[in-house]
Amino acid sequence: MRKNHLKPIAAVTGCLALAATLSACGGSSAASDEKVVTVYSADGLKGENGDGWYDKVFKDFEKKTGIKVEYVEGGSGEMVQRAVREKSNTQADVLVTLPPFIQQADRKGLLAAYAPAGSDQVDGADKASDSKWTSVVNNYFGFIYNKKELKTAPTTWEELLDGRFKNKIQYSTPGVAGDGTAVLIKAMHDFGGKEPAMAYLKKLQANNVGPSASTGKLAPKVDKGELLAANGDVQMNYAQSKDMPNLGIWFPAKEGGKPTTFALPYAAGLVDKAPHSANGKKLLDFMLSEQAQKDVSAVGGGFSARKDVEATDANALALAKLMDGVEVFAPDWSDIGTHLDTYVGAWKSATGS
Repeated sequence: MRKNHLKPIAAVTGCLALAATLSACGGSSAASDEKVVTVYSADGLKGENGDGWYDKVFKDFEKKTGIKVEYVEGGSGEMVQRAVREKSNTQADVLVTLPPFIQQADRKGLLAAYAPAGSDQVDGADKASDSKWTSVVNNYFGFIYNKKELKTAPTTWEELLDGRFKNKIQYSTPGVAGDGTAVLIKAMHDFGGKEPAMAYLKKLQANNVGPSASTGKLAPKVDKGELLAANGDVQMNYAQSKDMPNLGIWFPAKEGGKPTTFALPYAAGLVDKAPHSANGKKLLDFMLSEQAQKDVSAVGGGFSARKDVEATDANALALAKLMDGVEVFAPDWSDIGTHLDTYVGAWKSATGS
């Protein structure tokens, strides 16, 4: 869910995670022994009512270590851009984004090698071979629909071109939002390449309200019936559905094909030259601890990143049922990272955005 405006949040208590106020939290931001750790993250893991996975993990972490978590939230792309701007005066200790932005952060030299405790239990496809980043919460791309207005969920991309969806569809901005970028990735997979995918998205523009800076803000619109369908991701939307009774999750298929999705994990890395590097390492270890990983489904509505943690809570069972029959494909993240600007440019040209 991924916003292109920044929203600094005091995740536990105390001062906001802004460079200008870090000194007011008890010392200079450069003080490596300061009992604080600053996290720059894509949104989706912090609950709207203080009941999300981050909320519990950060609270438990502070209680165990005495280290306060300062939290800054924004779109995956915006978080990377902010960290780039601050390279000469690093403020963040831990960076959490969706792919391909975590790979982009690595290519821009923003990440330091660190293998958190428990990362040996993370699948090789969900972590960097050089330990620059590792997934802390697994997740999958998806779409949402209004269950009250639509008696059955849409099933195909082509169905969204129908006149009943006029001004009732919206998706977040590719290149800025992780889930918005995911729309391009899935469309290119399902339609068999860039050109047919862009041809489809050009047609869809007739029903599209327009780009959205925030994926997370689309869910309330769908729940209220202002929109009939929008993009999202399973973890975030499943968590939101607890307070939004009309929210349903579905996975578009190309006409005649199977519903598809792909893994869209929250990936975390230690920031290079982090002001509180030791604290950042401790937080990464804590995020991948067995209890925190069990809480991924029970509290956050997501999927554990560790293969050895088998969740059996009610959320985990419901999520497994939701994913049943959905074909999961593996994107070529190297290609996407290399050609992301080209793909986003093609989308802008096709849609006039």
